[in-house]
Amino acid sequence: MEGFIMNIQINSVKFSPTKQLESFVEGKVRKLGQFYEDIIGAEVFLKLENNQNLKNKVAEIKIEIPGNDLFAKKQSRSFEESTDNAIDALKKQITKHKKKRKIA
Repeated sequence: MEGFIMNIQINSVKFSPTKQLESFVEGKVRKLGQFYEDIIGAEVFLKLENNQNLKNKVAEIKIEIPGNDLFAKKQSRSFEESTDNAIDALKKQITKHKKKRKIA
């Protein structure tokens, strides 16, 4: 069963995201609900770093879960890649969190 994330807030800093990018990010975050049903909400910050580096697209994702929040920040050449990498990091954190809950 796919979990349902109630509230996803996407914020962009120093640029205006396309609808495609917003849909991509929202879809990726919603899929986290498959790994953990108790996600309350998610906040995403997409930022353009002010440097000459080609890898200047940053995705920061915070998910709210009962007890504490999980956070991942990744930077790469595209917002899509940064989002994918941050989602992968959050999946690992969710797995660890679920293991800790089973032990407790």
